[in-house]
Amino acid sequence: MPQTVRGVVARAKGEPVSVEQVEVPDPGPGEVVVAVQACGVCHTDLHYREGGINDEFPFLLGHEAAGVVEQVGDGVVDVDVGDFVVLNWRAVCGSCRACKRGRPWYCFATHNAAQPMRLSDGTALSPALGIGAFADKTLVHAGQCTKVDPAASPAAAGLLGCGVMAGLGAAINTGGVTRGDSVAVIGCGGVGNAAIAGARLAGASTIIAVDLDAKKLRWAEGLGATETVDASAGDVVQAIQQLTGGFGADVVIDAVGRPETWTQAFYARDLAGTVVLVGVPTPDMTVELPLLDVFGRGGALKSSWYGDCLPERDFPMLVDLYQQGRLDLDAFVSETIGLDDVEAAFDKMHRGEVLRSVVML
Repeated sequence: MPQTVRGVVARAKGEPVSVEQVEVPDPGPGEVVVAVQACGVCHTDLHYREGGINDEFPFLLGHEAAGVVEQVGDGVVDVDVGDFVVLNWRAVCGSCRACKRGRPWYCFATHNAAQPMRLSDGTALSPALGIGAFADKTLVHAGQCTKVDPAASPAAAGLLGCGVMAGLGAAINTGGVTRGDSVAVIGCGGVGNAAIAGARLAGASTIIAVDLDAKKLRWAEGLGATETVDASAGDVVQAIQQLTGGFGADVVIDAVGRPETWTQAFYARDLAGTVVLVGVPTPDMTVELPLLDVFGRGGALKSSWYGDCLPERDFPMLVDLYQQGRLDLDAFVSETIGLDDVEAAFDKMHRGEVLRSVVML
């Protein structure tokens, strides 16, 4: 029988979210029901509310989550009732052309639950990123569940479900940061600061944090930045070059996703250096560069989706590092809140007052 739970719903573009009764069906083949314990408030959820992803309202928001498997459907073998899991929105299929080429982190046919969750009047809900975890319980595909150490804090572990993984992976997986590298990160919100933490984990020698907000730069120092640049105080490219012997950084990560910040990243890298775009641009944004500069500087221009992560590989490893005290996921949890506080958390996020507000259930 379907279960009735509380969930945060966005009914129409730009309207405040509301906590409503949501019906969660019994899991079908390949599906599981997860009792959500914690879910971070990510900027992507705000994009959904604002109609920036698509117009398939109403949405059940929330996707950056951890919880315990409560029910499993037929054919589920990789997780069982009682498993502590981090939810992910890149459940690889194993059979598309990317998976067959041994690059499952690029999977082109990721899985979601087949059944919809519904409002009490029967209206089907669109779950944010195929998850919908601002709810007491949610229905997902079994492949969206990654088992991790159950001793880990749900508030911290759940952040790997989106923003923190995106930043860590942008540095480690996409950017290939390694020992002795110089790294610059433009934009020091949740994703940018996670990229700084990832660069530190990888052994970068110089880690430059760039932002307009002094508070965010202080957060960056706490997570591993060796240098900071106030983007409002002068030329960002020159500042990064001065901090890297006049050459530019080996890897520059744009965690903002605007034409001006990407252009700064392009020119702030060393010859043959790497630019990683992890900030999400809007459809109207364009970049114009002299093609000779693209040719003459060499290197690589990359975009990073979800930090090019493979959840079954990366989530357990990063939780282990957290448990060992080598990755401070707790530092990203600015506050814990309830379901009724999500709209206020959007406002705090928009004003840059928090790295992450985390809903506890």
